[in-house]
Amino acid sequence: MQTRIEKTPVSERALIGRINRKLADIDERLKKCTPGSRWSNELGEFYTVNVRYNCLLDRDVDLETLGHDLGVLRTSEELQ
Repeated sequence: MQTRIEKTPVSERALIGRINRKLADIDERLKKCTPGSRWSNELGEFYTVNVRYNCLLDRDVDLETLGHDLGVLRTSEELQ
């Protein structure tokens, strides 16, 4: 019989902080669009920018996937 492993919940705010600390090394930043703003349809809820060149890098970023890709969200953790 397999036992279910409980995943530790991580808040959105904590994950954004982890991601931004990791991205700061390469002059990037994760941004969150204000719901209902004129840009939310175009950029999605989260997007990344290069702060050195002030340019958009990626739109419609999935927070949990980016956290796993950067290694700041462990497999034993999940977005709350």
